[in-house]
Amino acid sequence: MKIVMAIIKPFKLEEVRDALTGIGVHGLTVTEVKGYGRQKGHTEIYRGAEYAVSFLPKLKIEVAVPSDLTSSVIDAIAGAARTGQIGDGKIFVMPLEKAVRIRTGETDADAL
Repeated sequence: MKIVMAIIKPFKLEEVRDALTGIGVHGLTVTEVKGYGRQKGHTEIYRGAEYAVSFLPKLKIEVAVPSDLTSSVIDAIAGAARTGQIGDGKIFVMPLEKAVRIRTGETDADAL
């Protein structure tokens, strides 16, 4: 089992969710986060004063999947989240040692 974590632009969430649902992934966790990468923020003007926005709003999506579904999940997220512009995000994959569904007590792949 793997945890696939993706940092994406907020307006791409529905497209990513639809892509994941399309390949059979029905559960995900979304967290509002802020950060920067190569784009290093930007400047904005508010009431005539210019100020730097160092951290940009992003969404972090976390999905627990069986190992054999990992590459399909990565392809689905990357395809749905891509705009071709700087700041599209990143995808990270980590091993998942154990999973337990609290309601039923199911474990590992059955709990996903």
